[in-house]
Amino acid sequence: MKRWLFCPLVLLGLMACSSPAGQDSPVDKQTTPPDPEFTVSGVPEEAVKAYESFILTVSSQSKGGIDFKSDRPDVAAIALAARRQYKVSVKAPAQETPVTITFVQAAQGEYPEVRKEVRFTVLPESTEVGPTVPSEHHPDLEGVKVVFTESTAPLVNPERGHYRARNIYHPSDELKASEVKAQRMAGYTLWYLGFYLTDFMEGNISSDFLDTFQASMDALREGGAKCVLRFAYRDYHNDKDEMDPDVEIVLHHVEQLKPLLQRNEDVIFVLQAGFVGAWGEWYYTSHFGFNPRTDADYLPRKRLTDALLDALPISRQVQLRTPQFKMRMFGLSVQDTLTAATSHDGSPLSRLAGHNDCFGASETDYGTFDNETKDREFWKAETRYTIMGGETCGLSDYCTCTASLKDMADYHWTYLNKDYHSDVLNRWKSSGCYNEVVSRLGYRLVMTDLFYARDFTVGKPCSVTLRFYNTGFAAPMNPRDAILVWETPDGERVETPLGSDPRTWQPGYHTVAGNFTPSTSKGTLYLKLSDPLLRERPEYCIALANEQVFDPGTGLNKLFEIQ
Repeated sequence: MKRWLFCPLVLLGLMACSSPAGQDSPVDKQTTPPDPEFTVSGVPEEAVKAYESFILTVSSQSKGGIDFKSDRPDVAAIALAARRQYKVSVKAPAQETPVTITFVQAAQGEYPEVRKEVRFTVLPESTEVGPTVPSEHHPDLEGVKVVFTESTAPLVNPERGHYRARNIYHPSDELKASEVKAQRMAGYTLWYLGFYLTDFMEGNISSDFLDTFQASMDALREGGAKCVLRFAYRDYHNDKDEMDPDVEIVLHHVEQLKPLLQRNEDVIFVLQAGFVGAWGEWYYTSHFGFNPRTDADYLPRKRLTDALLDALPISRQVQLRTPQFKMRMFGLSVQDTLTAATSHDGSPLSRLAGHNDCFGASETDYGTFDNETKDREFWKAETRYTIMGGETCGLSDYCTCTASLKDMADYHWTYLNKDYHSDVLNRWKSSGCYNEVVSRLGYRLVMTDLFYARDFTVGKPCSVTLRFYNTGFAAPMNPRDAILVWETPDGERVETPLGSDPRTWQPGYHTVAGNFTPSTSKGTLYLKLSDPLLRERPEYCIALANEQVFDPGTGLNKLFEIQ
């Protein structure tokens, strides 16, 4: 009897515990699922190149706050760009690097916390240069044809490219050969050396400081580099201190420096006029006329310019800060610019160049141009035959990739500060033109083909015609050898001048004919583009931008071999 009563009671209990039809039991009920519409779009599908940036967009129904974090902020930094839009700015890792960006949306209302990770890979910075030679057809010439392949690798060539900057205030600041060698290994053959004569504004430059100058020149020579040289008195500006000494003291300092400038001709690439005003930039000045207008106002600067031209070896140029200075001091207009006939003749006008230390910074490059006297046209013409270089100094609409590449071509840029201004350089990197700028500063000589005579005979002159492009912004500027070198199997070398001045190899296509006399039936012909003051130093020879052509140990460019 008790057993039968027990069973109905259990049955009733189970029925009481069951839920009404269509309802979940408390045991089976689930928490509200995460926001089904929480998504992140804009994630790169392919590896991201160095210095690129992109936007990640979050979409969700929840209004909960969103935190975000990069696991490698040193490689890819993330910042809020707009509501639920996040800008990822990529830097340059040493090697291919995976990155994870994590988003966490806080719980809100019926939606619990949501966590979302997105992943991508960042590539290291590429120094490769794309093909620079245009796809033009040139008919073959008579003779045996040799074809060359353009190199896409970065080149370490003299008297062009980025420079490393160094200011020297005291004897203890002298440049060391070890520094020069280390930077050359990194691809830099130019230095900007700013010597500050602050301690000598009332008298002679000390012998210790002059020794420091010489030691720095020796370091350049030992390390295989050259310098863009400037002297100044102040590295700041205020209205209380004098920015430069009396004119006569400055001229005396130039006279003191003259023997050293003459002695170190081989490692001085170019001299910036300097001396006047803060930083030697010819603006904030105490004794040279702050805002010159008349010929008399310009006379102190003209005296300094003449003194610098006299102190510097005749093979070297002096750069003035704006085109107006040359135009006003020498009474020139745009009709008086240098030509192929008047350039590189050692005259004062042929040796006066320019530097722009606010490239692309504004419509006038912060006063570099006045936009009224056709001074832009003046510099565009002059810089075909004189050295142009300098630095950027801030972002503007005038330093985009398109504008900068055009201006560098128009003004024939040869060198540029490696470190300043970083915002401009990073813009070029993120916009994809940085490598092109670096590769085209100065000259870039790319051999396409050559033809030599079929009747190759020992002891008889053999004609050879070289065809190449200069895809850089400028021609080589200082004196340069161009020599055909015939090397016998025994290592004997016979040199013959090519008969063409590399300073005339302007940007564009060139055909240069020469001849040599082979002393043996077998051997190799090379092209040597050496520095006439440093002929035995291969570091100062120009390398052609071709594959398997240049030998850094000899400084020779291989043209062809007869076996």
